[in-house]
Amino acid sequence: MIRTVLGDIEAADLGVCYAHEHIIIDPGVATLLCGGIELPSVDNGIAELKRFHDAGGRAMVDSMPCDAGRNVGKLAAVSRGSGVHILCPTGLHLSKYYDPSHWGGRYDVDRLAGLFIADIEEGIDRFDYSGPVVERTPHKAGLIKVATEGPVLTERAGRIFEAAARAQLATGVAILTHTEMGEGAIEQVETLTRHGVSPDRIVLSHTDRKPDPGYHREILSTGARVEYDSAFRWKTEDNPTLDLLERFLPEFPDQIMLGMDAARPDYWVSYGGAPGLDFLLTTFTAMMRERGIDDDAWDRIFLRTPAVAYNRNPTTT
Repeated sequence: MIRTVLGDIEAADLGVCYAHEHIIIDPGVATLLCGGIELPSVDNGIAELKRFHDAGGRAMVDSMPCDAGRNVGKLAAVSRGSGVHILCPTGLHLSKYYDPSHWGGRYDVDRLAGLFIADIEEGIDRFDYSGPVVERTPHKAGLIKVATEGPVLTERAGRIFEAAARAQLATGVAILTHTEMGEGAIEQVETLTRHGVSPDRIVLSHTDRKPDPGYHREILSTGARVEYDSAFRWKTEDNPTLDLLERFLPEFPDQIMLGMDAARPDYWVSYGGAPGLDFLLTTFTAMMRERGIDDDAWDRIFLRTPAVAYNRNPTTT
């Protein structure tokens, strides 16, 4: 079972899935502090996800957690309008997306875990935990998103990771992490597993931004899954993301997924940008075929691995 914003679905019904996206980012503190990442339009979201749907896509994992531009009502509207399943996260992002006095920097582990669990089990707050009122919607979180600034966890990150681990163990959903420029993946896995999380319930994002093969072998050897999202970002003739897929898919076929992490309107056709959210299913799939990545490997990346990774009751492939 996979928990989407419109309700629970069977894992087999998830379909072709991008494992890390940004679909709605409402204006607020996060967009003021980090300019250029605002994605507020439901209409643009529907138009862009229809392009994705026309290319064969059926699901996306949104990755903007609590009080950082998340709007679950808008995500639900985009899902209804496009026909694309959307998973929405609970959790907290990097401190740079929040006011210095934000509750994420002050609440203890028990209180943080309680908020995360309530998003998953009861429904996401209509006011996105911006306070002081909490009004639960019928739309529930389907994963937990956390982040670190690098290999060394700050005190804030340590509390949030422990709270995420408690919430994961209580609910069964996956934990999706942000690694800053790909660094800190091993430390994230070590921290979460120390708190009881199984490595196969962890998805590490952006690791292909540090495309060192030795580093990736170390990450994959932990049993955690990775989500590569730099395929459209490389400006050189070589594509390190494609190199990593070619090298590691034969050895770790059930641990690698793809997304775009396209958090800026400049990347969306519906906002007048490029390459559009259908890129992985069109241009990049053609590049994969040229490298000899076959149908079975493609199915694992986009279909089978996401269905297991984001399932609340995972089974082995």
